[in-house]
Amino acid sequence: MTRLTERPVWQALSAHYQEISPRHMRDLFAEDPQRFDRFSLRFNNILLDYSKNIVTQQTRQLLLKLAEECKLADWIAAMFRGDRINHTEQRAVLHVALRNLSDQPMRADGQDVMPEVRSELQKMEALSEAVRSQTWRGATGQPIRDVVNIGIGGSDLGPEMVTEALRPYGSRDIAMHFVSNVDEHAIQDTLQKLDPATTLFIIASKTFTTQETMLNAAFARDWFLQTINDESALAKHFVAVTSNIPLGEKFGIDPRNIFAMWDWVGGRYSLWSAIGLSIAIYIGMDNFRAMLQGAHEMDQHFRTAPFGQNLPVILGLLGIWYNNYFGAQAYAILPYEQNLHRLPAYLQQADMESNGKCVDRDGNKVDYTTGPIIFGELGNPAQHAFYQLLHQGTKLIPADILAPIRDFHSVRKHHRALMSNVFAQTEALMKGKTRQEAQQELSTADLDAQQQQLLLPYKVFEGNKPTNTILFDTLDPGTLGSLLAMYEHKIFVQGVIWNINSFDQWGVELGKQLASHIFGELQDDDPVADHDCSTNGLINYYKTRRKILRRP
Repeated sequence: MTRLTERPVWQALSAHYQEISPRHMRDLFAEDPQRFDRFSLRFNNILLDYSKNIVTQQTRQLLLKLAEECKLADWIAAMFRGDRINHTEQRAVLHVALRNLSDQPMRADGQDVMPEVRSELQKMEALSEAVRSQTWRGATGQPIRDVVNIGIGGSDLGPEMVTEALRPYGSRDIAMHFVSNVDEHAIQDTLQKLDPATTLFIIASKTFTTQETMLNAAFARDWFLQTINDESALAKHFVAVTSNIPLGEKFGIDPRNIFAMWDWVGGRYSLWSAIGLSIAIYIGMDNFRAMLQGAHEMDQHFRTAPFGQNLPVILGLLGIWYNNYFGAQAYAILPYEQNLHRLPAYLQQADMESNGKCVDRDGNKVDYTTGPIIFGELGNPAQHAFYQLLHQGTKLIPADILAPIRDFHSVRKHHRALMSNVFAQTEALMKGKTRQEAQQELSTADLDAQQQQLLLPYKVFEGNKPTNTILFDTLDPGTLGSLLAMYEHKIFVQGVIWNINSFDQWGVELGKQLASHIFGELQDDDPVADHDCSTNGLINYYKTRRKILRRP
Protein backbone atom coordinates (compact mmCIF):
# COMPACT_ATOMS: atom_id res chain seq x y z
CA MET A 1 0.00 0.00 0.00
CA THR A 2 1.24 3.50 -0.84
CA ARG A 3 2.33 5.46 2.23
CA LEU A 4 0.01 8.33 3.02
CA THR A 5 2.44 11.14 2.31
CA GLU A 6 3.32 9.62 -1.08
CA ARG A 7 -0.24 9.73 -2.37
CA PRO A 8 -0.76 12.16 -5.29
CA VAL A 9 -3.75 13.69 -3.48
CA TRP A 10 -1.58 14.31 -0.40
CA GLN A 11 0.96 16.05 -2.60
CA ALA A 12 -1.83 18.04 -4.27
CA LEU A 13 -3.03 19.17 -0.86
CA SER A 14 0.51 20.22 0.04
CA ALA A 15 0.71 22.35 -3.11
CA HIS A 16 -2.76 23.76 -2.43
CA TYR A 17 -1.71 24.66 1.11
CA GLN A 18 1.14 26.76 -0.29
CA GLU A 19 -1.38 28.67 -2.38
CA ILE A 20 -4.06 29.22 0.23
CA SER A 21 -2.20 29.60 3.52
CA PRO A 22 -1.24 33.26 2.88
CA ARG A 23 -4.88 34.13 2.21
CA HIS A 24 -7.13 35.72 4.82
CA MET A 25 -10.66 34.59 5.53
CA ARG A 26 -11.79 38.21 5.23
CA ASP A 27 -10.98 37.97 1.54
CA LEU A 28 -12.67 34.60 1.15
CA PHE A 29 -15.89 36.03 2.58
CA ALA A 30 -15.61 39.16 0.45
CA GLU A 31 -15.23 37.06 -2.70
CA ASP A 32 -18.22 34.82 -1.95
CA PRO A 33 -21.35 36.35 -0.36
CA GLN A 34 -22.87 32.84 -0.29
CA ARG A 35 -19.98 31.36 1.65
CA PHE A 36 -22.08 30.55 4.71
CA ASP A 37 -24.52 28.53 2.61
CA ARG A 38 -21.73 26.75 0.74
CA PHE A 39 -19.84 25.81 3.89
CA SER A 40 -22.53 24.84 6.39
CA LEU A 41 -24.44 21.61 7.00
CA ARG A 42 -27.62 20.69 8.84
CA PHE A 43 -28.56 17.47 10.57
CA ASN A 44 -31.90 17.34 12.39
CA ASN A 45 -31.73 20.36 14.73
CA ILE A 46 -27.94 20.70 14.51
CA LEU A 47 -26.20 23.29 12.34
CA LEU A 48 -22.51 23.02 11.54
CA ASP A 49 -21.07 26.28 10.16
CA TYR A 50 -17.57 25.63 8.91
CA SER A 51 -17.35 28.72 6.70
CA LYS A 52 -14.89 30.34 9.13
CA ASN A 53 -12.11 28.01 8.04
CA ILE A 54 -9.17 28.63 5.71
CA VAL A 55 -10.73 26.54 2.97
CA THR A 56 -12.14 26.96 -0.51
CA GLN A 57 -14.25 24.68 -2.63
CA GLN A 58 -11.00 23.31 -4.05
CA THR A 59 -9.78 22.51 -0.52
CA ARG A 60 -12.96 20.60 0.16
CA GLN A 61 -12.75 18.70 -3.12
CA LEU A 62 -9.17 17.64 -2.43
CA LEU A 63 -9.97 16.58 1.15
CA LEU A 64 -12.95 14.57 -0.04
CA LYS A 65 -10.74 12.92 -2.65
CA LEU A 66 -8.28 12.05 0.13
CA ALA A 67 -11.10 10.35 2.03
CA GLU A 68 -12.08 8.38 -1.05
CA GLU A 69 -8.51 7.29 -1.81
CA CYS A 70 -8.04 6.17 1.81
CA LYS A 71 -11.15 4.00 1.28
CA LEU A 72 -13.11 5.65 4.08
CA ALA A 73 -16.38 4.23 2.74
CA ASP A 74 -14.97 0.69 2.97
CA TRP A 75 -13.79 1.27 6.53
CA ILE A 76 -17.20 2.60 7.57
CA ALA A 77 -18.86 -0.44 6.05
CA ALA A 78 -16.37 -2.74 7.79
CA MET A 79 -17.08 -1.21 11.19
CA PHE A 80 -20.86 -1.51 10.84
CA ARG A 81 -20.43 -5.02 9.42
CA GLY A 82 -18.61 -6.13 12.57
CA ASP A 83 -15.25 -6.84 10.96
CA ARG A 84 -12.28 -7.02 13.31
CA ILE A 85 -11.02 -3.55 12.48
CA ASN A 86 -9.27 -3.42 15.88
CA HIS A 87 -6.61 -5.63 14.35
CA THR A 88 -4.07 -5.60 17.20
CA GLU A 89 -6.62 -7.09 19.59
CA GLN A 90 -8.54 -9.01 16.91
CA ARG A 91 -11.83 -7.42 17.90
CA ALA A 92 -14.83 -5.94 16.18
CA VAL A 93 -15.69 -2.32 16.99
CA LEU A 94 -19.44 -2.25 17.56
CA HIS A 95 -20.37 0.54 19.94
CA VAL A 96 -22.85 1.48 17.20
CA ALA A 97 -24.74 -1.72 18.08
CA LEU A 98 -25.37 -0.41 21.58
CA ARG A 99 -27.65 2.31 20.18
CA ASN A 100 -29.07 0.32 17.26
CA LEU A 101 -32.77 0.84 17.91
CA SER A 102 -33.75 -0.58 14.54
CA ASP A 103 -34.80 -4.16 13.98
CA GLN A 104 -31.68 -4.84 11.92
CA PRO A 105 -29.09 -7.35 13.19
CA MET A 106 -25.49 -6.38 13.92
CA ARG A 107 -22.89 -9.09 14.02
CA ALA A 108 -19.55 -9.76 15.65
CA ASP A 109 -17.79 -12.91 14.47
CA GLY A 110 -20.97 -13.86 12.62
CA GLN A 111 -23.13 -13.73 15.75
CA ASP A 112 -25.99 -11.23 16.00
CA VAL A 113 -25.21 -9.23 19.15
CA MET A 114 -28.54 -7.41 19.29
CA PRO A 115 -30.41 -9.95 21.49
CA GLU A 116 -27.73 -9.52 24.17
CA VAL A 117 -27.75 -5.75 23.81
CA ARG A 118 -31.54 -5.58 24.15
CA SER A 119 -31.46 -7.93 27.12
CA GLU A 120 -29.01 -5.69 28.98
CA LEU A 121 -31.11 -2.63 28.17
CA GLN A 122 -34.14 -4.33 29.67
CA LYS A 123 -32.11 -5.27 32.73
CA MET A 124 -30.90 -1.67 33.04
CA GLU A 125 -34.47 -0.46 32.78
CA ALA A 126 -35.65 -2.80 35.52
CA LEU A 127 -32.96 -1.73 37.97
CA SER A 128 -33.01 1.98 37.16
CA GLU A 129 -36.80 2.21 37.44
CA ALA A 130 -36.75 0.23 40.70
CA VAL A 131 -34.30 2.74 42.18
CA ARG A 132 -36.13 5.78 40.78
CA SER A 133 -39.55 4.56 41.94
CA GLN A 134 -38.11 3.68 45.37
CA THR A 135 -39.23 0.07 45.13
CA TRP A 136 -35.52 -0.81 45.43
CA ARG A 137 -34.82 -0.62 49.13
CA GLY A 138 -31.58 -0.79 51.00
CA ALA A 139 -30.72 -3.13 53.86
CA THR A 140 -32.62 -1.01 56.41
CA GLY A 141 -35.68 -0.59 54.21
CA GLN A 142 -34.90 2.95 53.10
CA PRO A 143 -34.90 4.13 49.47
CA ILE A 144 -31.71 5.02 47.62
CA ARG A 145 -30.80 8.71 47.83
CA ASP A 146 -27.22 8.64 46.51
CA VAL A 147 -25.58 6.68 43.69
CA VAL A 148 -21.78 6.42 43.57
CA ASN A 149 -20.21 5.32 40.29
CA ILE A 150 -16.72 3.90 40.89
CA GLY A 151 -14.74 3.52 37.68
CA ILE A 152 -11.98 5.19 35.72
CA GLY A 153 -11.40 6.32 32.14
CA GLY A 154 -14.37 5.50 29.95
CA SER A 155 -16.18 3.97 32.93
CA ASP A 156 -16.16 7.39 34.59
CA LEU A 157 -15.75 10.23 32.08
CA GLY A 158 -18.70 9.33 29.87
CA PRO A 159 -21.30 8.74 32.59
CA GLU A 160 -20.24 11.82 34.55
CA MET A 161 -20.25 14.02 31.44
CA VAL A 162 -23.73 12.87 30.41
CA THR A 163 -25.30 13.19 33.85
CA GLU A 164 -23.93 16.72 34.07
CA ALA A 165 -25.06 17.55 30.52
CA LEU A 166 -28.60 16.29 31.17
CA ARG A 167 -28.94 17.64 34.68
CA PRO A 168 -32.29 19.34 33.87
CA TYR A 169 -33.67 15.86 33.14
CA GLY A 170 -32.26 14.28 36.29
CA SER A 171 -34.06 12.97 39.33
CA ARG A 172 -34.47 15.43 42.19
CA ASP A 173 -34.53 12.55 44.66
CA ILE A 174 -31.19 10.99 43.73
CA ALA A 175 -27.75 12.61 43.87
CA MET A 176 -25.02 11.28 41.58
CA HIS A 177 -21.36 10.97 42.57
CA PHE A 178 -18.36 9.81 40.54
CA VAL A 179 -15.09 8.52 41.95
CA SER A 180 -12.16 7.65 39.71
CA ASN A 181 -9.00 9.04 41.31
CA VAL A 182 -7.02 6.68 43.54
CA ASP A 183 -6.02 9.64 45.71
CA GLU A 184 -7.78 8.87 48.99
CA HIS A 185 -9.40 12.30 49.10
CA ALA A 186 -11.61 11.42 46.13
CA ILE A 187 -13.36 8.51 47.85
CA GLN A 188 -13.22 9.92 51.37
CA ASP A 189 -14.59 13.33 50.45
CA THR A 190 -17.46 11.63 48.63
CA LEU A 191 -18.37 9.12 51.31
CA GLN A 192 -18.22 11.47 54.29
CA LYS A 193 -21.37 13.19 53.05
CA LEU A 194 -23.34 9.96 52.53
CA ASP A 195 -25.42 7.51 54.55
CA PRO A 196 -24.55 3.84 53.83
CA ALA A 197 -28.19 2.86 54.31
CA THR A 198 -29.33 5.02 51.39
CA THR A 199 -26.33 4.67 49.05
CA LEU A 200 -26.00 2.46 45.97
CA PHE A 201 -22.56 1.78 44.49
CA ILE A 202 -21.94 0.94 40.83
CA ILE A 203 -18.56 -0.75 40.35
CA ALA A 204 -17.67 -0.30 36.69
CA SER A 205 -14.67 -2.35 35.62
CA LYS A 206 -14.48 -4.59 32.59
CA THR A 207 -11.99 -6.98 34.19
CA PHE A 208 -12.86 -6.24 37.83
CA THR A 209 -9.11 -5.97 38.38
CA THR A 210 -8.38 -2.32 37.46
CA GLN A 211 -6.18 -1.13 40.32
CA GLU A 212 -7.71 2.28 40.93
CA THR A 213 -11.29 1.07 40.65
CA MET A 214 -10.84 -1.97 42.87
CA LEU A 215 -8.98 -0.03 45.58
CA ASN A 216 -11.83 2.48 45.71
CA ALA A 217 -14.43 -0.30 45.57
CA ALA A 218 -12.78 -2.13 48.48
CA PHE A 219 -12.66 1.12 50.47
CA ALA A 220 -16.36 1.70 49.81
CA ARG A 221 -17.15 -1.88 50.80
CA ASP A 222 -15.28 -1.54 54.10
CA TRP A 223 -16.93 1.82 54.77
CA PHE A 224 -20.35 0.28 54.20
CA LEU A 225 -19.70 -2.73 56.44
CA GLN A 226 -18.44 -0.54 59.27
CA THR A 227 -21.99 0.79 59.64
CA ILE A 228 -24.06 -2.12 58.34
CA ASN A 229 -22.17 -5.11 59.61
CA ASP A 230 -23.83 -7.65 57.37
CA GLU A 231 -22.16 -8.92 54.21
CA SER A 232 -25.48 -10.14 52.84
CA ALA A 233 -26.56 -6.49 52.75
CA LEU A 234 -23.96 -5.79 50.05
CA ALA A 235 -26.35 -7.28 47.50
CA LYS A 236 -28.74 -4.38 48.09
CA HIS A 237 -26.10 -1.64 47.86
CA PHE A 238 -23.56 -2.79 45.26
CA VAL A 239 -24.04 -3.55 41.57
CA ALA A 240 -21.36 -4.13 38.93
CA VAL A 241 -20.73 -3.67 35.24
CA THR A 242 -18.08 -6.20 34.23
CA SER A 243 -17.25 -9.16 32.04
CA ASN A 244 -15.72 -10.96 35.05
CA ILE A 245 -18.82 -12.29 36.81
CA PRO A 246 -16.93 -14.62 39.24
CA LEU A 247 -14.92 -11.74 40.70
CA GLY A 248 -18.06 -9.65 40.97
CA GLU A 249 -19.79 -12.41 42.92
CA LYS A 250 -16.73 -12.89 45.14
CA PHE A 251 -16.88 -9.18 45.97
CA GLY A 252 -20.39 -9.74 47.32
CA ILE A 253 -22.51 -8.61 44.41
CA ASP A 254 -25.69 -10.52 43.62
CA PRO A 255 -25.16 -12.11 40.17
CA ARG A 256 -28.57 -10.75 39.16
CA ASN A 257 -27.11 -7.27 39.60
CA ILE A 258 -24.02 -7.82 37.46
CA PHE A 259 -24.32 -6.24 34.02
CA ALA A 260 -22.45 -7.49 30.97
CA MET A 261 -19.67 -5.87 28.97
CA TRP A 262 -18.35 -7.13 25.66
CA ASP A 263 -14.86 -7.09 24.19
CA TRP A 264 -16.19 -5.39 21.03
CA VAL A 265 -16.87 -2.21 23.03
CA GLY A 266 -13.92 -0.03 23.98
CA GLY A 267 -14.06 1.74 27.33
CA ARG A 268 -14.15 5.23 25.84
CA TYR A 269 -17.11 4.21 23.67
CA SER A 270 -19.05 2.43 26.42
CA LEU A 271 -21.40 5.01 27.95
CA TRP A 272 -24.12 3.64 25.63
CA SER A 273 -23.88 0.26 27.39
CA ALA A 274 -24.54 -0.75 31.00
CA ILE A 275 -21.59 1.51 31.85
CA GLY A 276 -24.31 4.13 31.46
CA LEU A 277 -26.36 2.61 34.30
CA SER A 278 -25.73 5.69 36.42
CA ILE A 279 -27.11 7.79 33.54
CA ALA A 280 -30.24 5.63 33.30
CA ILE A 281 -30.85 5.86 37.04
CA TYR A 282 -30.47 9.62 37.00
CA ILE A 283 -32.43 10.62 33.87
CA GLY A 284 -34.70 7.59 33.49
CA MET A 285 -34.70 4.94 30.81
CA ASP A 286 -36.98 6.87 28.44
CA ASN A 287 -34.44 9.69 28.28
CA PHE A 288 -31.57 7.20 28.04
CA ARG A 289 -33.26 5.62 25.03
CA ALA A 290 -33.82 9.07 23.51
CA MET A 291 -30.06 9.60 23.78
CA LEU A 292 -29.47 6.25 22.07
CA GLN A 293 -31.92 7.27 19.35
CA GLY A 294 -30.05 10.52 18.71
CA ALA A 295 -26.79 8.62 18.43
CA HIS A 296 -28.38 6.01 16.16
CA GLU A 297 -29.65 8.71 13.82
CA MET A 298 -26.14 10.18 13.61
CA ASP A 299 -24.79 6.68 12.94
CA GLN A 300 -27.12 6.34 9.98
CA HIS A 301 -26.18 9.79 8.73
CA PHE A 302 -22.48 8.89 8.95
CA ARG A 303 -23.11 5.58 7.22
CA THR A 304 -25.23 6.88 4.33
CA ALA A 305 -24.74 10.60 3.72
CA PRO A 306 -22.44 11.66 0.85
CA PHE A 307 -19.11 12.71 2.28
CA GLY A 308 -19.59 16.32 1.25
CA GLN A 309 -22.78 16.53 3.36
CA ASN A 310 -21.54 14.29 6.17
CA LEU A 311 -20.90 16.12 9.46
CA PRO A 312 -18.36 13.69 10.98
CA VAL A 313 -16.50 13.38 7.68
CA ILE A 314 -16.23 17.14 7.16
CA LEU A 315 -15.10 17.71 10.76
CA GLY A 316 -12.55 14.93 10.49
CA LEU A 317 -11.12 16.22 7.21
CA LEU A 318 -10.85 19.77 8.54
CA GLY A 319 -8.86 18.39 11.45
CA ILE A 320 -6.51 16.65 9.01
CA TRP A 321 -6.13 19.91 7.08
CA TYR A 322 -4.96 21.87 10.11
CA ASN A 323 -2.99 19.11 11.81
CA ASN A 324 -1.03 17.93 8.80
CA TYR A 325 -0.71 21.00 6.63
CA PHE A 326 -0.91 24.02 8.94
CA GLY A 327 1.01 22.22 11.70
CA ALA A 328 -1.65 22.84 14.34
CA GLN A 329 -0.79 20.72 17.37
CA ALA A 330 -3.82 21.52 19.53
CA TYR A 331 -7.58 21.67 19.12
CA ALA A 332 -10.02 23.49 21.42
CA ILE A 333 -13.51 22.34 22.43
CA LEU A 334 -15.45 25.38 23.68
CA PRO A 335 -19.06 24.74 24.76
CA TYR A 336 -21.22 27.76 25.53
CA GLU A 337 -23.57 25.63 27.61
CA GLN A 338 -22.95 25.27 31.34
CA ASN A 339 -24.08 21.66 31.49
CA LEU A 340 -21.49 20.65 28.88
CA HIS A 341 -18.64 21.61 31.18
CA ARG A 342 -17.28 18.04 31.21
CA LEU A 343 -17.41 17.63 27.42
CA PRO A 344 -13.81 18.81 26.81
CA ALA A 345 -12.45 16.27 29.31
CA TYR A 346 -14.58 13.52 27.79
CA LEU A 347 -13.36 14.33 24.28
CA GLN A 348 -9.77 14.46 25.49
CA GLN A 349 -9.92 10.76 26.20
CA ALA A 350 -12.07 9.91 23.18
CA ASP A 351 -9.66 11.62 20.79
CA MET A 352 -6.22 11.40 22.40
CA GLU A 353 -6.51 7.78 23.51
CA SER A 354 -7.89 6.83 20.10
CA ASN A 355 -5.53 8.67 17.78
CA GLY A 356 -2.47 9.27 19.92
CA LYS A 357 -0.54 6.71 17.86
CA CYS A 358 2.83 6.79 16.08
CA VAL A 359 2.66 3.38 14.36
CA ASP A 360 0.34 2.70 11.43
CA ARG A 361 -1.74 -0.37 10.70
CA ASP A 362 1.16 -1.92 8.82
CA GLY A 363 3.47 -1.63 11.83
CA ASN A 364 5.44 1.28 10.36
CA LYS A 365 6.44 4.44 12.19
CA VAL A 366 4.40 7.27 10.70
CA ASP A 367 6.12 10.20 9.01
CA TYR A 368 3.28 12.64 9.72
CA THR A 369 1.60 13.97 12.83
CA THR A 370 -1.49 12.22 14.17
CA GLY A 371 -3.79 13.05 17.08
CA PRO A 372 -3.93 16.67 18.27
CA ILE A 373 -3.84 17.84 21.87
CA ILE A 374 -7.48 18.30 22.87
CA PHE A 375 -8.29 20.88 25.51
CA GLY A 376 -11.12 23.21 26.33
CA GLU A 377 -13.38 24.86 28.85
CA LEU A 378 -16.74 26.55 29.01
CA GLY A 379 -16.56 29.28 26.39
CA ASN A 380 -17.52 32.33 28.41
CA PRO A 381 -15.13 31.72 31.34
CA ALA A 382 -12.44 30.65 28.85
CA GLN A 383 -12.67 34.07 27.21
CA HIS A 384 -11.21 35.43 30.44
CA ALA A 385 -8.61 32.67 30.69
CA PHE A 386 -6.90 31.42 27.50
CA TYR A 387 -8.67 33.14 24.60
CA GLN A 388 -5.88 35.70 24.63
CA LEU A 389 -3.58 33.03 23.20
CA LEU A 390 -6.20 32.04 20.61
CA HIS A 391 -6.50 35.63 19.42
CA GLN A 392 -2.94 36.96 19.60
CA GLY A 393 -0.69 34.04 20.39
CA THR A 394 1.84 32.52 18.03
CA LYS A 395 0.09 29.16 17.73
CA LEU A 396 -2.74 28.28 15.37
CA ILE A 397 -5.42 26.50 17.39
CA PRO A 398 -8.62 25.54 15.55
CA ALA A 399 -11.71 25.38 17.75
CA ASP A 400 -15.23 23.99 17.89
CA ILE A 401 -17.72 26.35 19.51
CA LEU A 402 -20.97 24.70 20.59
CA ALA A 403 -24.11 26.51 21.76
CA PRO A 404 -27.86 25.97 22.21
CA ILE A 405 -30.35 28.26 20.49
CA ARG A 406 -32.66 27.81 23.45
CA ASP A 407 -31.46 26.90 26.91
CA PHE A 408 -33.52 24.65 29.16
CA HIS A 409 -34.86 27.58 31.19
CA SER A 410 -33.98 30.24 28.63
CA VAL A 411 -33.62 33.23 30.89
CA ARG A 412 -33.76 35.75 28.08
CA LYS A 413 -31.17 38.32 29.15
CA HIS A 414 -28.61 35.74 30.21
CA HIS A 415 -29.00 33.62 27.11
CA ARG A 416 -28.82 36.50 24.70
CA ALA A 417 -25.70 37.75 26.45
CA LEU A 418 -24.25 34.25 26.12
CA MET A 419 -25.05 34.01 22.42
CA SER A 420 -23.69 37.49 21.72
CA ASN A 421 -20.35 36.15 22.90
CA VAL A 422 -20.62 33.08 20.66
CA PHE A 423 -21.14 35.18 17.55
CA ALA A 424 -18.66 37.86 18.57
CA GLN A 425 -15.83 35.43 19.28
CA THR A 426 -16.15 33.52 16.01
CA GLU A 427 -16.24 36.82 14.11
CA ALA A 428 -13.29 38.25 16.04
CA LEU A 429 -11.20 35.12 15.59
CA MET A 430 -11.91 35.16 11.86
CA LYS A 431 -11.63 38.88 11.10
CA GLY A 432 -9.09 40.09 13.65
CA LYS A 433 -8.33 43.79 13.56
CA THR A 434 -6.11 45.39 10.93
CA ARG A 435 -3.52 48.04 11.65
CA GLN A 436 -5.70 50.58 9.89
CA GLU A 437 -8.75 49.67 11.98
CA ALA A 438 -6.69 49.84 15.17
CA GLN A 439 -5.34 53.24 14.14
CA GLN A 440 -8.87 54.52 13.49
CA GLU A 441 -10.03 53.22 16.86
CA LEU A 442 -7.15 54.87 18.70
CA SER A 443 -7.70 58.15 16.91
CA THR A 444 -11.08 58.50 18.61
CA ALA A 445 -9.66 57.77 22.06
CA ASP A 446 -8.50 60.43 24.48
CA LEU A 447 -4.82 59.81 23.69
CA ASP A 448 -2.08 61.94 22.22
CA ALA A 449 -0.24 60.90 19.05
CA GLN A 450 2.70 59.38 20.93
CA GLN A 451 0.42 57.24 23.12
CA GLN A 452 -1.50 56.11 20.05
CA GLN A 453 1.67 54.95 18.31
CA LEU A 454 2.83 53.21 21.47
CA LEU A 455 -0.41 51.20 21.75
CA LEU A 456 -0.94 50.56 18.06
CA PRO A 457 1.03 47.25 17.73
CA TYR A 458 -0.83 45.78 20.73
CA LYS A 459 -4.25 46.58 19.30
CA VAL A 460 -3.68 44.67 16.06
CA PHE A 461 -5.23 41.19 15.77
CA GLU A 462 -4.08 38.97 12.93
CA GLY A 463 -7.37 37.06 12.78
CA ASN A 464 -7.63 34.16 10.33
CA LYS A 465 -8.18 31.81 13.28
CA PRO A 466 -10.40 28.90 12.24
CA THR A 467 -13.56 27.89 14.09
CA ASN A 468 -16.48 25.56 13.55
CA THR A 469 -19.72 26.80 15.08
CA ILE A 470 -22.13 24.04 16.10
CA LEU A 471 -25.60 25.29 17.02
CA PHE A 472 -28.44 23.08 18.22
CA ASP A 473 -31.98 23.83 19.34
CA THR A 474 -31.56 22.72 22.94
CA LEU A 475 -29.44 20.23 24.85
CA ASP A 476 -31.95 17.42 25.16
CA PRO A 477 -31.03 13.71 25.34
CA GLY A 478 -31.46 13.09 21.61
CA THR A 479 -29.32 16.06 20.62
CA LEU A 480 -26.59 15.08 23.07
CA GLY A 481 -26.58 11.55 21.65
CA SER A 482 -26.17 12.92 18.12
CA LEU A 483 -23.35 15.27 19.12
CA LEU A 484 -21.39 12.56 20.92
CA ALA A 485 -21.78 10.09 18.04
CA MET A 486 -20.68 12.85 15.64
CA TYR A 487 -17.42 13.27 17.54
CA GLU A 488 -16.87 9.51 17.80
CA HIS A 489 -17.14 9.19 14.04
CA LYS A 490 -14.99 12.27 13.41
CA ILE A 491 -12.22 10.56 15.40
CA PHE A 492 -12.69 7.38 13.37
CA VAL A 493 -12.45 9.32 10.10
CA GLN A 494 -9.11 10.77 11.13
CA GLY A 495 -7.82 7.38 12.21
CA VAL A 496 -8.69 5.97 8.78
CA ILE A 497 -6.89 8.80 6.99
CA TRP A 498 -3.81 8.39 9.19
CA ASN A 499 -3.98 4.59 8.74
CA ILE A 500 -3.85 3.97 12.47
CA ASN A 501 -5.93 1.78 14.78
CA SER A 502 -8.17 4.14 16.75
CA PHE A 503 -9.46 1.36 19.00
CA ASP A 504 -6.49 0.02 20.94
CA GLN A 505 -4.49 1.82 23.64
CA TRP A 506 -1.25 -0.03 24.20
CA GLY A 507 0.39 3.17 25.40
CA VAL A 508 -1.71 2.97 28.56
CA GLU A 509 -0.48 -0.51 29.45
CA LEU A 510 3.18 0.18 30.23
CA GLY A 511 2.39 2.60 33.02
CA LYS A 512 -0.12 0.13 34.49
CA GLN A 513 2.44 -2.68 34.47
CA LEU A 514 5.14 -0.58 36.11
CA ALA A 515 2.71 0.80 38.69
CA SER A 516 1.67 -2.72 39.66
CA HIS A 517 5.32 -3.71 40.18
CA ILE A 518 6.18 -0.55 42.13
CA PHE A 519 3.04 -0.90 44.26
CA GLY A 520 4.50 -4.15 45.58
CA GLU A 521 7.82 -2.44 46.31
CA LEU A 522 6.08 0.24 48.35
CA GLN A 523 4.70 -2.24 50.86
CA ASP A 524 7.92 -2.18 52.93
CA ASP A 525 10.67 0.27 53.85
CA ASP A 526 13.50 -1.52 52.06
CA PRO A 527 15.42 0.59 49.52
CA VAL A 528 15.08 -0.33 45.84
CA ALA A 529 17.81 -0.48 43.21
CA ASP A 530 16.33 -2.11 40.11
CA HIS A 531 15.08 1.05 38.35
CA ASP A 532 16.92 3.93 36.74
CA CYS A 533 18.70 6.19 39.22
CA SER A 534 15.95 8.84 39.13
CA THR A 535 13.14 6.38 39.85
CA ASN A 536 15.24 4.63 42.51
CA GLY A 537 15.99 8.01 44.09
CA LEU A 538 12.36 9.09 44.11
CA ILE A 539 11.09 5.81 45.58
CA ASN A 540 13.78 5.71 48.24
CA TYR A 541 13.22 9.35 49.16
CA TYR A 542 9.51 8.65 49.48
CA LYS A 543 10.14 5.62 51.70
CA THR A 544 12.55 7.52 53.92
CA ARG A 545 10.24 10.49 54.38
CA ARG A 546 7.22 8.21 54.82
CA LYS A 547 8.97 6.49 57.72
CA ILE A 548 9.79 9.85 59.33
CA LEU A 549 6.26 11.17 58.86
CA ARG A 550 4.58 7.95 59.94
CA ARG A 551 2.26 8.45 62.83
CA PRO A 552 3.36 6.81 66.12
